[in-house]
Amino acid sequence: MSNLSPLGYGIRMALIQIRQVSRARVTSVPPHAYFVVSAIFHNLGPAFAVLLFARIDVLGVAWLRIAAAALVFAVWRRPWRGFLAIDRRDRSLIVALGAILALMNVCFYISIDRLPLATVGAIEFVGPITLAVIAARIPRNVAAVVAAAAGVVLLTHARAVGDPLGVAFAFANAALFALYIILAHRVSRRSAVGDIDGLAAAMLFALIFVTPIGFAGAVRAFSDPVAIAAGIGVGVASSVIPYVLDQLAMARLPRSTYALFLALLPATATIMGVIVLRQIPSVSDLIGIGLVMFGVGVHKSDHSRAEVRSTPPGASPVPRAHPTVVAQTR
Repeated sequence: MSNLSPLGYGIRMALIQIRQVSRARVTSVPPHAYFVVSAIFHNLGPAFAVLLFARIDVLGVAWLRIAAAALVFAVWRRPWRGFLAIDRRDRSLIVALGAILALMNVCFYISIDRLPLATVGAIEFVGPITLAVIAARIPRNVAAVVAAAAGVVLLTHARAVGDPLGVAFAFANAALFALYIILAHRVSRRSAVGDIDGLAAAMLFALIFVTPIGFAGAVRAFSDPVAIAAGIGVGVASSVIPYVLDQLAMARLPRSTYALFLALLPATATIMGVIVLRQIPSVSDLIGIGLVMFGVGVHKSDHSRAEVRSTPPGASPVPRAHPTVVAQTR
């Protein structure tokens, strides 16, 4: 207190009290509630993006989504400070992560323009399940892959004939998602800007990489305030809100419980597809989605043997369980 005036000391103590009250309110909300809201926004953003395709080119929407997320993270985290402080190898990892983010979002948006959101969301989980089998070859992971593969066959066997390009982009998105998980894991383990700051820096590079692909398609939106506002909303709903809520949930949920909750994401994609996009799944689709959900629910990564310790909301989820990076991607 010797260096502070009584007024300054009083302000400091008031700020400490506000932080303590805020933390108490955060912890008073059940962690399951954070996950449910995160799951809704995780698929609500892409659903709104599909509606935006009527006003803006698909690649333009991908650019707006990444640009909006990059802007929010830049203002919030100022990631260039940490990026400049790390070594060249770690910088290369973050740049590569940005490139994967850009390509993955492009493939994702092209696929949801051609296929139902629930189908693309289910196919996306083939990547994490395959990685789990590679990392831990145990019977439950083999069963998970078999179930997921059967589900994907049910979801795509007819559409592969009707729209082979959409199916190809959906599988490209799944492959890029698996690669994203690997790179994000390495960044979180190696880099001093591992969690939110690492994602923020990667998102800035994603914007650089996606600009030659999607900027031209987004130009027409600059004269349409509604489209601009919708693009910003898609970016915030797809990345910022789910990521923060996932952090709050993972800080207090056991890893096994969180991994089980991830199995609900294809279901929420189906619900958002029905409510927002009027995409009514067939019986075959529902069985396929159910099989993928089963695969996600029973698979076990090599990091999921231990329970999640209670950690601050800023702690990185990536080393704990590969699939927890879902909300960061789109």
